[in-house]
Amino acid sequence: MDRMNALARQVPTWVVYLAGTLPFLWLAWNTVQGDLGPDPVKTVERTLGTLGLQFLLASLAITPVRRLGLNLIRFRRALGLLSFFYIALHLTAWLWLDMGLRWSEVTADLWKRPYIILGMIGFLALLPLALTSSNWAIRRMGPKVWQRLHRLAYLAVVAGVLHLLLLVKIWTLEELTYATLAACLLAVRLFPKGGRRGQAVA
Repeated sequence: MDRMNALARQVPTWVVYLAGTLPFLWLAWNTVQGDLGPDPVKTVERTLGTLGLQFLLASLAITPVRRLGLNLIRFRRALGLLSFFYIALHLTAWLWLDMGLRWSEVTADLWKRPYIILGMIGFLALLPLALTSSNWAIRRMGPKVWQRLHRLAYLAVVAGVLHLLLLVKIWTLEELTYATLAACLLAVRLFPKGGRRGQAVA
């Protein structure tokens, strides 16, 4: 594990950002090539939303993985920002490509379809986290306040998983895997850090 940690320390964080944008570039290329199937808009929406959820789960996995001895904490900000990037694009694709910026229809859909409300809750939970992700924000707010605010990530992942489960008509192994991972990652937070009850877990 020490060897893996040493290797991780040698990886610049920009590598994570670069690797995280590759799926977007691949999606953009397939869009230009017309390789997105019979319903390209839905493919774009689903791909962006799935990537956002995957990066959010990866960012939440940093703490339990650290307990096992692998310290990847320096990459958590990058994973969280990549999650927000894809979820914001997912929302943009729905508003622009799907709804055509027809705001009356957008409002109607918000009330008719609970999974859209859950998706908006997830996005709004991530928005303040993205806005306060800098070192300046941590210093300005103080570590304790900043850490409490960033527990909104738990709300975001719950809303995101429920959004996905209500969206699809049939739950496949993929959806069940995301739901199970989210449940496990949240359950880990119930166990006190260092074995002491009552202490908050980041």
